[in-house]
Amino acid sequence: MPYFFLTMTVLFWAGNFVTARGIHADFPPLTMSFMRWGLALLIILPFVLPRIWRKRVLIRANLPILVLLSVLGVVCFNSFIYMGVQTTQATNATLMQSAIPILILVITSWFLGETVVRRQWFGVCLSLTGVLMLVAKGDPQVLLTLSFNRGDLWVLTAVLCWSAYSVLLRWKPAELDGLTFFGFTVMIGVLVLFPFMLTEVLAGERPVWSSSTLSAILYMAICPSILSYLFWNRGVAQLGAAKAGLFIHLMPPFGLILSVIFLNETVEPFHFIGMGLIFSGIYLAIITGRKHNDKKAPA
Repeated sequence: MPYFFLTMTVLFWAGNFVTARGIHADFPPLTMSFMRWGLALLIILPFVLPRIWRKRVLIRANLPILVLLSVLGVVCFNSFIYMGVQTTQATNATLMQSAIPILILVITSWFLGETVVRRQWFGVCLSLTGVLMLVAKGDPQVLLTLSFNRGDLWVLTAVLCWSAYSVLLRWKPAELDGLTFFGFTVMIGVLVLFPFMLTEVLAGERPVWSSSTLSAILYMAICPSILSYLFWNRGVAQLGAAKAGLFIHLMPPFGLILSVIFLNETVEPFHFIGMGLIFSGIYLAIITGRKHNDKKAPA
């Protein structure tokens, strides 16, 4: 069951990108983000509100870091992804997600002083080359002229936000259980997103409601939001964080398959080259780096 839960989690995450791309013409990105998390909050509120009330003293004492985590993880990451897929392929968005482990490694090295060996830095360079391959769509001339797709830059910004969120999670109060933390960050995220959604509506960017867009928002609120959270926690509890983290690498192939099936996106050779470089870099920077650290650890 843990393997099933983790596989479904990553499939739901990949489906989030594809769904957002599928309705991008009918739904402004910030309204999409607000609707997704607003509906998710309505569903979980009866379960999390009593928990939040019981932990109110702890939450108040740690409010700055909790608000920052909410802004980075709920507001910025998802909103920037939805802004990105307005003008870039869902394929590109899911592939660029693969760079998150590499960026976490870079952030912890530069700002927290964690040791990174030469082989890991080589892996970082390989993965970032793969990301540039995706952004440039296999054309080096794009890099020379700096004529990037705006959507790809939004996705890269989202990836940076999630990487920073992942690093800052170490300062989440340990006494705050996962469900209460999730519920509170979603609540703060919805409050922060509301004025931005209102700005879009007042500017005339209003969603087009239909059976397909309603189904898409329901999917985004339930599957990649609530179910993924529950499935991920169950998988991590049974297999451990290290093994569970490896399942994230299923997102690019899932994203490619879903994009081809549901969006008729074309998979180009540069997609496979970029994915190969990113995965090779992850292996050198994360997998072999972990083995290196294990050898150095005292018995």
